[in-house]
Amino acid sequence: MSDLIPPHTDASAAAREGGSGKVLRTLLPVLLMALLAGWLWHKRGAFDWRSLATELRSVSFPMVLGAIAVIYLCYWMRAMRWSVLLASLRPASAAEVFPAQVIGFTAVGLFGRVADLARPYIIARQLDTPVAVQLAVYSVERAFDLGAAALLFSATLAFGARGLPHHEAFTRAGLLSVAATVLVATFAVALRVAGDRVAAFAGRVLRPLSPKMAAFAEARLLDLRSGFQTLATFGEFASALALSVIMWAAVAVAYLLCARSFRSTPSLAHFSVAGTMLLMATGIGGSVFQLPIVGWFTQIAVLAAALHGFFAVPLEAATACGAIMLVVSYLSIIPTGLVLARMRGMTLRGAAQGGGTA
Repeated sequence: MSDLIPPHTDASAAAREGGSGKVLRTLLPVLLMALLAGWLWHKRGAFDWRSLATELRSVSFPMVLGAIAVIYLCYWMRAMRWSVLLASLRPASAAEVFPAQVIGFTAVGLFGRVADLARPYIIARQLDTPVAVQLAVYSVERAFDLGAAALLFSATLAFGARGLPHHEAFTRAGLLSVAATVLVATFAVALRVAGDRVAAFAGRVLRPLSPKMAAFAEARLLDLRSGFQTLATFGEFASALALSVIMWAAVAVAYLLCARSFRSTPSLAHFSVAGTMLLMATGIGGSVFQLPIVGWFTQIAVLAAALHGFFAVPLEAATACGAIMLVVSYLSIIPTGLVLARMRGMTLRGAAQGGGTA
């Protein structure tokens, strides 16, 4: 188990990573908000708040509740996958891991992406394992998330984009994305099989450009290699991949239910699966640099802009749909997370900072 402790996380590397990370987390959300503010200002004269209220009142709430149920199922599948990734290190059931998943994503919903590391810290404390082990599992979990979402997105756009506007461009983008996904998968396999050599090669290539960048890239690749070592057998890999694909397909179902719950808006009531995948990809991109509370509104604006711009959904209906998708995907877990955190004597701010107690 000690082999999984990242060997290159020294103070200077952490400081460099933290400094660049802070700049990135500051500049990108500010730029995103500025762009969205400009877009909303441009549309201000055409927006009808009464129509927004009408759209919200017309929503089919049974379909929204169904979407919430699907999202809760996705959290359970996340717990199952984490259990699979831990199987060779510290066996734990999905039931043991599920509360930490819920509390962690509740912290993300309230405090933004800065709280994303709450889950590995909480699980490490609950299972009495080194934090480095859970961080390794977290890194592999994120790799599976990226791979599964990219696989579904690429396949849908490459082979099912005919019903979308500008479908030829989306089909070409899907084929390129399929190729990129294959390359990333090949890289991941190489990292798992020969991570030392891959990291050393990356260091040699980058060293003439910047010794600091080369050292940082080599250290991060070695850390990711350590994470992939949590998968001891092909069966564990196959199980984690299958759970990831099923989970992201279920997320797409939740998005589709949210869109089709607007039965009085034809462009949403008959929303397509291919359109849902494009919209989900947009939502994922908009949530990467999510800020506390403010991120709720930027997420709504990102989804509304995609619905209005790509699919000609009326702006008020697009905004209402974006709000429903935010509630289902990110905020519906918060009440359960607050209850579970209370039962375990935790504060959400403490969880966001590493699983602190009340």
